Amino acid sequence: MVNKAWRIIPRPLLETVLNNHAQHHRVPQPLILHGPRGVGKTTLILDRLMGKWNSGPHVTGYVDFAESVKDHHPIHGQSFPWGSWSNCTPPSLPFLTTQLESCLESMTQKGIKLGTISSHQIFTVLSKWHGLSTALKQILDGNNSNSRKAVSVRNNSVLNLWERAVFASSVRLNAEESGGLSLEEETYYKEAMSALNLAKEVIRVQQKWRANAIKHLNQTGGFSRSLANSATDWPCLLLELLSSAAEIDYFQPKLVINNIEVLKNAMLMDDSTVCASMYHDSLIWRIIALGANERSLPVILVTSDSYYSYRAYMDFGFPDIFISRETFGWTPAEAKMHMVGDYFSQSEWNVIVEVLGPNPRHLFEIYALKLSNYYQKVMSEKSSKFEDIVDAYLAYLQVTVVNPAMDRALTLLHKFAVDARSGRILKDKLCFGAPWRHPPSSDDPTLCRQWAKIQLMDFVQCLVNAEFGVNYLADCSLEIFDDPSAIALLEVGLLYSQRDPSFLRPLSRGIQRCLVRWLVQERIQLQSKTSLQYLWQRVIRGRSYRHLMLEVGYK
Repeated sequence: MVNKAWRIIPRPLLETVLNNHAQHHRVPQPLILHGPRGVGKTTLILDRLMGKWNSGPHVTGYVDFAESVKDHHPIHGQSFPWGSWSNCTPPSLPFLTTQLESCLESMTQKGIKLGTISSHQIFTVLSKWHGLSTALKQILDGNNSNSRKAVSVRNNSVLNLWERAVFASSVRLNAEESGGLSLEEETYYKEAMSALNLAKEVIRVQQKWRANAIKHLNQTGGFSRSLANSATDWPCLLLELLSSAAEIDYFQPKLVINNIEVLKNAMLMDDSTVCASMYHDSLIWRIIALGANERSLPVILVTSDSYYSYRAYMDFGFPDIFISRETFGWTPAEAKMHMVGDYFSQSEWNVIVEVLGPNPRHLFEIYALKLSNYYQKVMSEKSSKFEDIVDAYLAYLQVTVVNPAMDRALTLLHKFAVDARSGRILKDKLCFGAPWRHPPSSDDPTLCRQWAKIQLMDFVQCLVNAEFGVNYLADCSLEIFDDPSAIALLEVGLLYSQRDPSFLRPLSRGIQRCLVRWLVQERIQLQSKTSLQYLWQRVIRGRSYRHLMLEVGYK
């Protein structure tokens, strides 16, 4: 078989759906493109859609919050992780906010060059949400402090203060930034850019006033909507400016945020802003509000975190607060049509689809392994078969993906045991009959670790008994989300909760096989005492989610 280069295969239906959304200059809701890892969401956006979305009147800003994770991003020569981004070292929140703001500022500058954003528009949007008098006076006083004769700024209207501050800012603006424009266009551009810089300075001054309040908020771990909104004032101001400036067939801005979940788990470096989760929630809340109240530019959030498939919709209001577009890659029949003949033989395909499933990333990695020298070396042996290559790939997934993720899940369950003993877990989650109701009463780390392992093994065995098909909305109780083992496996990224149909399942058939292998391996390694404890857990307190096994389409 000829070794062919891997190609990006079109997905006409999904591309049409996303293109139809992006063609609108303003929309009432943000769109979330979500699905399990490895199904090609990022590839679809970057290789199939971004070119169209940056041609003609379309201007699309692309922000990938995971770019700063150097060990797991293609921009640094690495590959995306199979597990959750929370397993990686979290990036700093200031870096991510700067990344977002720089993208929006660049798009705003394009709008200014096209003449759709003026100084007056910037003033109107800024004054709608912010009191400007004191901040403008402070800025003007700062500019005049070194002058021989300071100009009095008292008893002036806000508009006069704004115009004087814009003039002072335009004097400092480098004329080279507006090169290639006529004199009239250059004047307009300089005034608008000065206004944009001034607006940023006003928000920065007002944020300084809240510095002590934000520091106190971070120390106490409280919540303040006003302080959270103050942290997102600048990006949301730019979003509102871009939305109001959008014109069909002239200037149609869009924003794509990839790996939005990384923002939620970012690391707070200092007390200059609120914590990452609060910043994340405030940003999304204000995007929703902008779309609902005035309509916003198309905002597309791309994520592999199953939190955004269902729970985020409930946390932010109701099940239809976002436009949901969920993708699972190919069905086996679709994958066979594209793969057999070009990349794999029929016999090879039968093995792959049975063991790994049609996940596009699995297929790409198996094909890359097939082209490697290792494959030629193994296949040169008389007794070797293609199944040996697939088994080696499964071993790779087991060692590098599943086992480390399960270790982190055990750590999360250990933390749950400590929190339950300390009274930090709600009593509703420790209700009568819950298999996890009785964590160790002592603080012995060995006992807690042993309890966590038994809980996790019990849960995986329960999934095996339920044939890895648990419908979490089957009885409308969402009871499985009270299970700390389910939450742990969702958090580490080995399980994915679909939106429609509402199944909780492993990322792929390959990951599913690795979970079963982990369970078998752990059972073999159990000592006799621990083995008895595990059997007692299964018989007396064991989980059973077989009542949540519902067929697709069951009502």
